[in-house]
Amino acid sequence: MKIAALRETAEGERRVAATPETVRKFIALGATVAIETGAGTTASIDDAAYRDAGASVVARGEALAGVDIVLGVQAPEAASLAGVAAGAWVVATFNPFGERARTDAYAAAGLEALAMEFMPRITRAQSMDVLSSQSNLSGYKAVLDAAAEYGRAFPMMMTAAGTIAAAKAFVMGVGVAGLQAIATARRLGAQVSATDVRSATREQILSLGAKPVFVEKVAGIEGEGAGGYAGETSPEYKVAQAELVSAHIAKQDIVITTALIPGRPAPRLVSDAQIATMRPGSVVVDLAVEQGGNVEGAVAGEVVERHGVRIVGHRNVPSRLAADASALFSRNLYNFLSAFWDKEAGRPVLDAEIGDEVRLTQGGSVVNARLTG
Repeated sequence: MKIAALRETAEGERRVAATPETVRKFIALGATVAIETGAGTTASIDDAAYRDAGASVVARGEALAGVDIVLGVQAPEAASLAGVAAGAWVVATFNPFGERARTDAYAAAGLEALAMEFMPRITRAQSMDVLSSQSNLSGYKAVLDAAAEYGRAFPMMMTAAGTIAAAKAFVMGVGVAGLQAIATARRLGAQVSATDVRSATREQILSLGAKPVFVEKVAGIEGEGAGGYAGETSPEYKVAQAELVSAHIAKQDIVITTALIPGRPAPRLVSDAQIATMRPGSVVVDLAVEQGGNVEGAVAGEVVERHGVRIVGHRNVPSRLAADASALFSRNLYNFLSAFWDKEAGRPVLDAEIGDEVRLTQGGSVVNARLTG
């Protein structure tokens, strides 16, 4: 069983799908591991570290020769895997809804695409969940990015020259990224509030020492979607939420938005009119900017200013913490493959509960129910 990890080719991608730690673990399972030369450089891992872990560090063509499983952060284009035998696995993130043509190309090439972002949110798959591991870092980095753009201090400071008031931070969307954003902003000394359409998150917000901001007594407040994600809410709820947010956001210095709905554009949470009510020098960070954005006026890959407010729209936020993001992502991949490792077969053998969820293509066809239904 040969496993290969390639150098990422997507623009701005600094992460890598294998680290020396996971190389050693795969070898302990009985696999051989090939790493493309320079694959870990942008994640602060040099080729020598991979060699010391037991991997062969070779050119891309040699890494792919006879490969059984290709590991990636963002799935490589199928054309770049020419020569890889039909039936080989590619384990990576695929953005199946946004990049359907890539999935079709994998099917045409006879490759088996396993999309890590389709990992079911069940207890035994928690250690395999790349969305959670990477969102955790995104929430942390969003607060640091906000602090870098904000022209004032976060904590209250009492000095001989007078008192500096604490920054007021508002987190919209209390999933993994939102919870980490709350915790990080609190650690930096901000006064933190948060909101979500899922009423069950109220206790989580309180547990982190933040103030929950919720619409009350309006149909649709639960907002629970499949797999623990937020779902669509009622029109009445949307109106009530907009009114509540408008009143609250005008008093905030920092706003961080994290709301996503799988397979759909990101919901619009903050309007240009609401941004106009914030005081000059305030900062809004939109973590959903690549999926259409939660914030009106946010631009993917840019920091823009509207009404004196800086709107941060960095792409691929986990990649801005490439070393730690790679360590977590690569462990997710190892945890996934090792959980199904069949010693007699010398390879992983997937079950239906998880395998059918993450498998996009097999035997020359697109087979995932979320794409074919």
